[in-house]
Amino acid sequence: MIASPPTTDRIQGYCAMCWSHCGSIAVKEDGRFVALEPDPSHPTGQALCAKGRAAPELVYNANRLLYPLKRTHPKGDPDPGWQRISWDEALDLTATAIRRLASESGPESVAFSVTSPAATAMSDSFAWVRRLMRTFGTPNMCFGVELCGFHRQFASRVTFGTGLPTQDFEQTGCMLLWGANPSTGYLSQATGAVAARARGARLVVVDPRRAGLAAKADLWLRVRPGTDGALALGIANCMIERAWYDHGFIRDWSNGPLLVRSDNGRLLTERDLSAEGSPQRYVAWDAVTQRPLVYDPVRVRYERDGADPALFGAYRIVTPAGEVVCQPAFDLYRALCQRYTSETVEAITWVPAAMIEQTARLLWESRPVTYAVWTGLEQHTNAAQSSRAVAMVYALTGSYDAPGGNVLLPQVPTADIAGEIPLAPEQRARALGIDERPLGPAGDEMVTSDDLYRAILEQRPYAVKGLVGFGANLLLGHADARRGREALAALDFFVHADLFMTPTAELADVVLPVASAFEREGLMVGFLVSAEAQSHVQLRPQVVEPPGEARSDTRIVFDLASKLGLGAHFWGGDVEAGYRHQLGPSGITLEALREHAGGVRVPLEPRYRKYAEQKDGSVAGFPTPTRKVEIYAETLLEHGYPPLPEYLEPAVSPVSQPSLAERYPLVLTCAKLPQFCHSQHRALPSLRRRVPDPEIDMHPSTAAERGIRPGDWVTVETPDGSMRARARLNESLHPSVASGQHGWWQACPEIGAEGYDALSPEGANYNLAISDAAVDPISGTSPLRSYLCQITRVD
Repeated sequence: MIASPPTTDRIQGYCAMCWSHCGSIAVKEDGRFVALEPDPSHPTGQALCAKGRAAPELVYNANRLLYPLKRTHPKGDPDPGWQRISWDEALDLTATAIRRLASESGPESVAFSVTSPAATAMSDSFAWVRRLMRTFGTPNMCFGVELCGFHRQFASRVTFGTGLPTQDFEQTGCMLLWGANPSTGYLSQATGAVAARARGARLVVVDPRRAGLAAKADLWLRVRPGTDGALALGIANCMIERAWYDHGFIRDWSNGPLLVRSDNGRLLTERDLSAEGSPQRYVAWDAVTQRPLVYDPVRVRYERDGADPALFGAYRIVTPAGEVVCQPAFDLYRALCQRYTSETVEAITWVPAAMIEQTARLLWESRPVTYAVWTGLEQHTNAAQSSRAVAMVYALTGSYDAPGGNVLLPQVPTADIAGEIPLAPEQRARALGIDERPLGPAGDEMVTSDDLYRAILEQRPYAVKGLVGFGANLLLGHADARRGREALAALDFFVHADLFMTPTAELADVVLPVASAFEREGLMVGFLVSAEAQSHVQLRPQVVEPPGEARSDTRIVFDLASKLGLGAHFWGGDVEAGYRHQLGPSGITLEALREHAGGVRVPLEPRYRKYAEQKDGSVAGFPTPTRKVEIYAETLLEHGYPPLPEYLEPAVSPVSQPSLAERYPLVLTCAKLPQFCHSQHRALPSLRRRVPDPEIDMHPSTAAERGIRPGDWVTVETPDGSMRARARLNESLHPSVASGQHGWWQACPEIGAEGYDALSPEGANYNLAISDAAVDPISGTSPLRSYLCQITRVD
């Protein structure tokens, strides 16, 4: 008898395993998911990375969590005594425990932890988790924004008043990728950058490693890890000294002309000139009349038409309290940059002086410029001000919101799922870390793991006793893993939802099995990477049923909300009703999305330089205190931080810790592996075959000095711990730099690849060797990418 040919189904969707959300087609044969392919008809579907192509292996992995589990042995017991329970029992246990804690100690005593929505499939459910958190009443969500995302958004908000806008690769003349390697974590952005490069756009890459698009760059700047701020100031110095900057943009659209008082560092106001003047109006110096010039931020204009506000000079201003010397803010910025000559910056950053000047020239002559920054710029003790320094370099190009620059694209209107249920101000004020770092992530109810651990172990500023976790593998994703283990073990109650039993999940009281992105629907409104993609709306269909009793994160949120008595905020537990609410302002229905599996597009027309638009006789300006680009940020000054992006040496470096560097002579940094989603997916054979063991990159001369050969097992020791990895030689690295990998714990039995103890110095946990003793003063980020180490061969 002749066998029937297999039945093949091709299901349009998108891969949700990272921020890229690449358009894809899931292939099923006889009902089994066998392949994920790119969908060229989709605005992000030109390619798929190895992670996406391995999706069937993730779906059918034998080690997936299948059922809710309850711990029956104490946390100190090596055997947790996991017992299978029903979903009702698991959710009842969870709801009862966290309601009790909230009743006894306030809702802030229960924190949430969430894995990265940018680098995992948590993007499907992140907004719903935040809605639950706010409805419950806690201001404490730990998901690592201080490690990935905060600084680039913070720097752009402080400087331009908005988050970092989208890169316009289609029209750009020059791309600046600073600590960003989209080839490893943002494939649709990488596709756009490659297309722009092929079209003739220039490319500058700042990265300690020659990786990804750095191989295609006109200029690759091999910066010493953590010294990016000095490099940015050096580039800016060249641009200003050689007049390679947009003078008109800086004069007309920045607060560079506004005068700064030398006695108190504040912007001079009209009230300083006269008791009748307004403290909300600022003062510049008119180069035409040689008199003070009042600037009104409400109208975004100076008091005299045709005025020429000066950018340079020192002026003696008469006030009722006496004479005070003032300088334009831009002149103070220039003076700061002048301290960073190309030769000085070469000594700090190890980037050749000639290359610094070449970069300044290229950025100027190849405008418009679009720029991207990512985690390479973020995980340092000076990350916030370094990111500010890079944003100011970008401001000098005048490319903000211009064609070919970074553009504020229109968005499809939707309901703000999380934002429409704000926390009460008194609860927001209780976010962990907000008193120490009022401008940091805690202001948006996102707390650092360091602050979370302190609240659990030391009850400072109050005790956190419960944790609701959605995929956050804290012991592998955050610094100071031993302290993290101690903190998680000390919780009164910990519930964790995940695909696998991770080292973090092993410390929970209740573990919930999660469906993968291909076993659930997902709604995406706007695909971020371009104007075309931003207009795209798609409901990703479920490809296969989840294994066992696994549920989607969104389903878990809705079910837990109902058990907590919060179902009224979650449509009585009806996820589909929640999607309809989210889509409401767009006018798009679920029926239309299900009928058009490839998605629908909403006509959106980009507008440029919206800051210059006029309405009712007023100019839009920028959403900053001065309604201008903030060269000089009084917001920072008011909270005790430098208003200009001053450079600070990394806290653990050969310069700041010379005696320590005698024992630990190598600068230790790390980089994301393109094969894995942080600490996920090392159990998938096709991915693990590509990278079977953890590796540490070093220069061949560095290895030779230590008798290390390629593939040798080595110990990487820091002042705070150690881990093991295999040596890989990399000629692109500076001989004094070593680059490791985080996230190693999981075994892959199918190919005989071992797992690693996350808390053992004989294991491979990079973050076990990094301390939180020194963090960025604004954000609280850990120095995961700029530390000190020594490497020795394991005999």
